[in-house]
Amino acid sequence: MDNSLHFMICVITTMLLLRESSQAGEKNDPEMLAASRSGLAPYRMGPEEALPTLTVTTILEDPYMMVRRAELEGYCMDLLKALAAMLHFSYKVKVVGDGQYGAIASNGNWTGMIGEILTQEADLAVAPLTVTSAREEVVSFTTPFLQTGIGILLRKDTVSQEMSFFHFLSPFSKETWTGLFFAYVLTCFCLFLVARLSPCEWNEPKNEENHFTFLNSLWFGAGALALQGVSPRPKALSLRVIAAVWCLFAIALLAAYVANLTVLLGAGTEQLPVQTFEDLVKQRNLEFGTLDGSSTFYFFKNSKNPTHQMIYEYMDKRRDHVLVKTYQEAVQRVMESNYAFIGESISQDLAAARHCNLIRAPEVIGARGFGIATAQASPWTKKLSIAVLKLRESGDLDYLRNKWWESSCLHRSRDRWSPLQPQALGGLFLTLAIGLALGVIAAVAELSNKSRLAAGHVKKSCCSVFTEEICTRLRIKANPRPSQEPPGRASA
Repeated sequence: MDNSLHFMICVITTMLLLRESSQAGEKNDPEMLAASRSGLAPYRMGPEEALPTLTVTTILEDPYMMVRRAELEGYCMDLLKALAAMLHFSYKVKVVGDGQYGAIASNGNWTGMIGEILTQEADLAVAPLTVTSAREEVVSFTTPFLQTGIGILLRKDTVSQEMSFFHFLSPFSKETWTGLFFAYVLTCFCLFLVARLSPCEWNEPKNEENHFTFLNSLWFGAGALALQGVSPRPKALSLRVIAAVWCLFAIALLAAYVANLTVLLGAGTEQLPVQTFEDLVKQRNLEFGTLDGSSTFYFFKNSKNPTHQMIYEYMDKRRDHVLVKTYQEAVQRVMESNYAFIGESISQDLAAARHCNLIRAPEVIGARGFGIATAQASPWTKKLSIAVLKLRESGDLDYLRNKWWESSCLHRSRDRWSPLQPQALGGLFLTLAIGLALGVIAAVAELSNKSRLAAGHVKKSCCSVFTEEICTRLRIKANPRPSQEPPGRASA
């Protein structure tokens, strides 16, 4: 009896230990971790069970699917591993034989990955395969795992040659340049006016020469704007106030101009001559094309937009010259020649992130998505769609996007650049206006003080003397002053 009880205790202890070790192994299994993250119940193949094996067709394209160290890796490979862990299937991956995505050939058959699914050479197509109506008619697509559109990939030094001849005016808007011109003319006029009104600058108008003529005032204002000291030099306090305010205005303006010009010369996107597809059609320096047989090509073929039709006609007439076979060939051609590549914007973002001399034009058209293709009525279509949605909700798709689209270029805030508007310099113009007003008021005060003193000597009212002084200094005709000599005495 004791031996039997002892044997039973050993058996129970052994079973408990084996169960704990099995649970620990499941916790460390990557596939079980992926299944638990997705919210699905953990699944472990029994000794008599076998996972279904699916044949997956794909295409080599960086970063979706690449060969490194004799193994496949990339965004789509990571996605496939996560889906297999969630839905409990095994897979074998094959690269599409003809290197095509999928289009209708002249004989009516489908090429590429779509063709392999139709001929049952593959069960799934996991690749940057665009969901289109034509493809949806012959195969089924899951919920898109990536959203994209059609963009234009350019080389920076190619587009920089198209800069305007007056590119140096770009840091300021037209309104700002107009305001600057009027501020300059008004300041020079105030210099001229105050120099004539101030007694300290021009005490005896009849006997002295005023050096601040209007032309000299214009020259003085231009010299101060260029931070160069010029003559004549102001003597009166009122004139010095205006000169000082104008010099401060010039320093702040030049600092803003140099700062904005530095950002502008960093190749801001607003200065690209090709920003839209309409710009691409109008220019004559760049050739442009897309992938042969891609959904992008058929998008322009089927579009009713006149600009899109012109793009299609251009590519169709020069099919052998402007259409490329692979995405790598397209990127290489953009880097080495005057060529603009029209393709998936998300792939172009990757090219711009890895090749710092490339840039994508701002306009993106034809919003679309990349989906997993299956045979029609396949039981895997709905399962894969739900799994893709779970990966999106858990943030795994965003993690994969950040992982494979990491940029090696320095991040610059180019997309926010814009010419300086008058509102940005409003305080500067207001300061200048206040300085001009103070200068004119000081000149009038100086002239009033001189007129008050002169009125006491000539026994006349201050207002009449002030009016006569202004008329004399501004060369305005006025009633002549009464002669101080006796009426009967003739002039010599």
